[in-house]
Amino acid sequence: MNFSQVLFYALVVTGVVVLWERLFAAPKRLAGQAGQAGHLTEDGPEGVKQSVVVEYARAFFPVILIVFVLRSFVVEPFRIPSGSMLSTLHIGDFILVNKFQYGIRLPIINRKIVPIGEPKRGDVMVFRFPRDPSVNFIKRVIGLPGDRITYRKKQVYINGKLAPQQQVGSFSFESGGMREVKGASINETLGKVVHKIVLDPMRPYNPRELEFTVPKGQYFMMGDNRDYSNDSRYWGFVPEANIVGRAFFIWFSWNHKTSSPDWSRLGMSID
Repeated sequence: MNFSQVLFYALVVTGVVVLWERLFAAPKRLAGQAGQAGHLTEDGPEGVKQSVVVEYARAFFPVILIVFVLRSFVVEPFRIPSGSMLSTLHIGDFILVNKFQYGIRLPIINRKIVPIGEPKRGDVMVFRFPRDPSVNFIKRVIGLPGDRITYRKKQVYINGKLAPQQQVGSFSFESGGMREVKGASINETLGKVVHKIVLDPMRPYNPRELEFTVPKGQYFMMGDNRDYSNDSRYWGFVPEANIVGRAFFIWFSWNHKTSSPDWSRLGMSID
């Protein structure tokens, strides 16, 4: 059971308790009090002593409702657990995900009820892993429905056209927390979107050319840390029904090496 389900059940339970209190319990107590004292209190139901369960339900219901609505329809927070999106996203980044940009969806079942927009090539998107929908993944949209994606010698071709790459520097990171990798920081251009990827020059490329045709209603996703990303090259496409939202903002970051906040990353937009 994920956090959204826990939140939903908590909302239902507290809501039922509050509703039962207002419709049934409070009128009975007031009637009994009026029969004994000959008149109602000025405070009405609020002036009547309530059980601890009801008091807690009344206190938590509006809070849970606000959090549930915000997480389900506006923004949802996530934490980055791996380095597959380096250098765009670091391990320990806390991000916000726009939940309505790709359409309003019913919580829990994730069914779209109001279409607003569709993922664009180059977007950083959170989605439910097709092989295990209980796990959330974050990658970059490379292929749209109908696209032909080719991955050859660590370069991406979209419908036969090369996505240009230009090395702009270097980027060091740890692989598996043990080996330091000195990767090349590269600007990759996907249409109008320019973003950074990381390639490990010491890691040989696959001599076999990979080619994929993206089915209707599905997307081809890749991590920015190309040589260390578990993505659509290995497990296939992401159905539209698995989309969670678009990542757009880093609101906090915890540096796991120094065990301290990384203040330089706070407030960064995600491109």
